[in-house]
Amino acid sequence: MSTATTELRRFLTITGQRFKTGQSAPEMFSPAVDKAWHDLLGTPAYEALCLETAGQPIRHVANNGEEAYGPLPEIWFTDANGNVDQDAVTRYRKTGTVVAEWTAAPPAATATTSPRTRRRPRAGDHWPHQRSAPAH
Repeated sequence: MSTATTELRRFLTITGQRFKTGQSAPEMFSPAVDKAWHDLLGTPAYEALCLETAGQPIRHVANNGEEAYGPLPEIWFTDANGNVDQDAVTRYRKTGTVVAEWTAAPPAATATTSPRTRRRPRAGDHWPHQRSAPAH
């Protein structure tokens, strides 16, 4: 299993946990993980993965990114072709911020394509709230 697929599994697991507690979906901001997501969408394997990890189907709708699982591995700064954005990795390691300029995530209340800057997650942090329900 690739690192991107492993991170997708984690993302779907967190999404399912959040939905079960009435919270919103986390945001996806890694092009490499999003590519793994697109590669599986609409397949029986994706349906099974969603049921296994999230306990329900999870829709994919354009949105902005969010960080997960504490310090992020390089896969989160890797494009769909496997190229690591070393400047972004260095900035993240120095400042704890990620600038995301792409869109892909479960549905959000409002979608924007402008870059968003995030700080490094800290103990007790929570995912951002999202107002719309999941599907797909």
